[in-house]
Amino acid sequence: MGVDVVDVPRFASAITRHPRLVQRLFTEREQRDARARPERLAARFAAKEAVLKTLHVGIGATPWHSIEIHRSREGVPSVHLYGAALDLAAQRGLGVLHLSMSHTSLTAIAFVVGDDVTNS
Repeated sequence: MGVDVVDVPRFASAITRHPRLVQRLFTEREQRDARARPERLAARFAAKEAVLKTLHVGIGATPWHSIEIHRSREGVPSVHLYGAALDLAAQRGLGVLHLSMSHTSLTAIAFVVGDDVTNS
């Protein structure tokens, strides 16, 4: 499992100072789902960090775009892995990652729990 908390004003300031950061960290789908709202982007960033912790690796172990946070029509978030992140999950025996995330105007949090392949 992994958890991460992001300070929304600080994150908003970072993406304002460095606009290309949004493209570097988030896929087009994530950007569209977040609708340019800093608190939603911060929650997705927290989710990606929580995924890395669940995979027992740190920043830089996989490209940011290899971890994608989807939102269903009902608003339920889910994690989708590609490339290096998917390979790491397979090495760890993880078949599915369960995600919960929430945010306020000040704080974003995400919690990820991995299930082994036999439970997915």
